[in-house]
Amino acid sequence: MSPSKPVFTNETFRFFKDLARNNHKDWMDANRDRYQSAVVQPFRHLLEELSPAVVRLDMRLGTVGRGGAASFSRINRDIRFAKDKTPYRPHMYLKFAALFSGQGEPGEMYVGLSANTVTVGFRIYAGSKVKESALGQIAAPHVQADPRWPAKQKSRLGRKYESYWYRVEKGQWTDRQGWPLTPEDWKSLRGWIVRRKLKPAAATSANFTREIGKMFRDVYPLLRFTSFSD
Repeated sequence: MSPSKPVFTNETFRFFKDLARNNHKDWMDANRDRYQSAVVQPFRHLLEELSPAVVRLDMRLGTVGRGGAASFSRINRDIRFAKDKTPYRPHMYLKFAALFSGQGEPGEMYVGLSANTVTVGFRIYAGSKVKESALGQIAAPHVQADPRWPAKQKSRLGRKYESYWYRVEKGQWTDRQGWPLTPEDWKSLRGWIVRRKLKPAAATSANFTREIGKMFRDVYPLLRFTSFSD
């Protein structure tokens, strides 16, 4: 995990900035080659660089090509029922997700780039069927069995990582800053994010992949606790 040159360059961030200002099909069609060279190819390279470290953390996470759970976010937006009709997302994520057979999304470790920000961390969402989700089936029982676990994670990670979570109030998702510490928090929790925000310069460093690996080691216990039954 010591690449001789950076995975990303400033061109990745320029592409996302230009896309945000020109978010329509004609511009994207004219910049497909640029999208491939500035975004798609570097993210595929990042996957190759990160995969060995992720597999060392947990073989169950796997990688693309091994039947595993690594994936990229889609740059195309589903605008059928959205108020925002811009067709593209000016950002991209690489995600390593736990395997889960129930409803809702499992926990995942991720790295994302947008026009002005790099984020690395952990996130999990319940989806529409909370009781059948990883949060309902795995995380909630784990917290019930070890109610001090959230506070331990805050003590371990709170100085370097920001945490926020979501609950539903009157049918609307509401975000809460901080850590979900109490059993009452976990009964209403519908999503949880623990992340570090970095400047674009971090992604253009030759050490970026190694630094992501360190952050993934930090947040992996969150994924295991919320998404794996053992």
